[in-house]
Amino acid sequence: MKFTLSWLKEHLDTDASLNEITDRLTAIGLELEGVENPADALRPFRVARVLEAGPHPNADKLRLLKVDDGSGTPWQVVCGAPNARTGLVGVFGPPGTYVPGPAFTLKPAKIRDVESFGMMCSYRELELGEDHDGIIELPEDAPVGTSFADYAGFDDPVIEVSVTPNKQDCMGVRGIARDLAASGIGTLKPLSEVYRSGVDPVEGSGEAADVRTDDPAGCPAFYAQNVSGLKNGPAPKWMADRLKAIGQKPISVLVDITNFVSIDLGRPLHVYDRAKLSGGLVARKAADGEEVLALNGKTYKLDASMTVIADAKQVHDIGGIMGGEDSGVSDETTDVLIECAYFEPEHIARTGQKLMLTSDARQRFERGVDPAFLEQGLAIATRLVLDLCGGTASPVTRSGTAPVEPRTVAYDPAYCAALGGIDVAASEQQAILERLGFGVDCSATPWTITVPTWRRDVAGKADIVEEVVRITGIDAIPSTPLPRLPGVARPTASPAQLQERRVRRLAAARGLNEAVNWSFISDREAAPFGGGDWVLANPISEDLKVMRPSLLPGLLSAAKRNLDRGAGSVRLFEVGRRYFKAEDGTSLERTTLGIVLAGDKTPRDWRSGKAQAFTAHDVKAEVLALLDAAGAPAAKLMDFAPDAAGPGDHYHPGQAATLRLGPKNVLAAYGTLHPSTARAFLVDAKLPAGDLVRAVKGADKKNITDARVFDSFAGQGVPEGKLSLAIEVTLQPVDKSFGDDELKAIADAVVKAAAKLGAELRG
Repeated sequence: MKFTLSWLKEHLDTDASLNEITDRLTAIGLELEGVENPADALRPFRVARVLEAGPHPNADKLRLLKVDDGSGTPWQVVCGAPNARTGLVGVFGPPGTYVPGPAFTLKPAKIRDVESFGMMCSYRELELGEDHDGIIELPEDAPVGTSFADYAGFDDPVIEVSVTPNKQDCMGVRGIARDLAASGIGTLKPLSEVYRSGVDPVEGSGEAADVRTDDPAGCPAFYAQNVSGLKNGPAPKWMADRLKAIGQKPISVLVDITNFVSIDLGRPLHVYDRAKLSGGLVARKAADGEEVLALNGKTYKLDASMTVIADAKQVHDIGGIMGGEDSGVSDETTDVLIECAYFEPEHIARTGQKLMLTSDARQRFERGVDPAFLEQGLAIATRLVLDLCGGTASPVTRSGTAPVEPRTVAYDPAYCAALGGIDVAASEQQAILERLGFGVDCSATPWTITVPTWRRDVAGKADIVEEVVRITGIDAIPSTPLPRLPGVARPTASPAQLQERRVRRLAAARGLNEAVNWSFISDREAAPFGGGDWVLANPISEDLKVMRPSLLPGLLSAAKRNLDRGAGSVRLFEVGRRYFKAEDGTSLERTTLGIVLAGDKTPRDWRSGKAQAFTAHDVKAEVLALLDAAGAPAAKLMDFAPDAAGPGDHYHPGQAATLRLGPKNVLAAYGTLHPSTARAFLVDAKLPAGDLVRAVKGADKKNITDARVFDSFAGQGVPEGKLSLAIEVTLQPVDKSFGDDELKAIADAVVKAAAKLGAELRG
């Protein structure tokens, strides 16, 4: 949410400094994102007068100027603007000034052999507009030598705050001003003082707007008013300047009025060109397959769960999210219908998510706008249209009923100290709540608090405490140590926690490194382990949607990352939960220990020779030791072969087993990873592996320093008469690290060398 300091002060009567205001914003829960002052970029530019303007000696379209910027010595400037002339007062950038439009710093230069110092600027060059036909012309009495930023009144900082989803009332400048006033930093001005043309409904005449709502669940209330005989055009400077200051592009006065009211008061509206409508407007459910061309130029396909605004011919508006292109206003518009409706927040959120469409209106409606502000919101917009565009208004049409039933909370002021940890006097609590717009009946205890219609987030006494505490200031909560009982603290860990602690300590003592992985994995990672029983409906990403049925996918990914970064030996363990579906359909969680050993068990050494790889027996040794630490009778456990135990397709046949206590009580499964999880070469079963290794090593003698077979497999997935050999290739860069292109070239050379022996790459 962005607004300028002067905009805020339209609603807030305060003498507080910018720093005091920004500090208070963060203190009351409106976290400051940043402050920018557009004057800072324009401050070096000065009001200057052209003393002389003559022709350039070497260019017909250039002028040679002498410019007085109040520094004492006139500057010589070469200028190509058609309006450059003697006596003109404009904006001058001296050498060394950064020009934001073209994004360069001014330096002395020769233009057609004539020296030029600085620049007379246009509006576009200062990013103040699109006009680039000539240099800026200021009034004759503009004070020469004054900073242009100060003269033009650009010294108006832009404040940006992060509004949490529960603070829907602060999605407008007035709501932020209300919170600041409640914190004691100023006084909230009456709305009638801000909008001097009035905030009461316009008592119009003639034919009323033809609108109704047939979807009370999605659009409970639909108010509208016609204005006829108006003239559309540019917005007044004060409105356009405020919108531009916060990054909004002015479009036309009719569109800008709706944007201004939305940001100023948190009340989105929409304006239709009545000449483009076929009959009246109705808020209804869309038909499956209906389409609408939105104002962003995209066509959206709708379904029956979505609320739309339509006439007798077509859909014109995705209700509460975005208007349609076909009924938008233009410079030729003379008759309009102003819509001010209330849309149910959950409906807006679901529609926006389905269409993947966001907008300023959606942000406000899905948080919840004030349902009681329909009457005044429409009145303010209509009066602005009449004031700025002329025309005559019709009577107001009101269809449906907004949910404005009062909500009350029973509240004991002593609850503030009990829950919030801060003792605030009852009278001060009452004053804070009343400044925030709450009704407070303190004639009896508990008090009866009436919640304002713009605070749909307040539902109970804890919410009331939160309001009092945040306005008082969280820093005012005293730091109070928790009481401690005398003597030695008694242990609080459960038997299961103690068991986990023993296992973790032993695993670390045996040289294993603990990994902590996500509890969610992708469909692809879960598939080799039988898939996942539980899948998230709204995951943060597609790669984190399945609740893991095994710890191995995360451990294997971690092992690969370490090996890819040059680790020679990886020893990982993790203690975590796996997730299953019980026979009755309920969720079942199991705390599990997972282990992965990868790479070399022992490195190459002059005493032992070549590096030795891990085997299934190494894993079994770790498993038995850790089961013993967990309290299992390791000496009584029996091995069961895969055909009897079935530890899973992710293990290598013949190199895996389970450890059981009795024939059915499985305590652990272990083994070598199935080769199908890695890429490998398929070779003729009669081909000596040594020949393939030599061929691979010879593919690039400069960069390949070693190659070895680390797995051999024949069986399911491998054609008859073939053998799957997995080869590890060691590269040693000479001058610099390998780039992607170099690695690809080496890989291609390896595959080509292997192919000469009849080997093919296995996917």
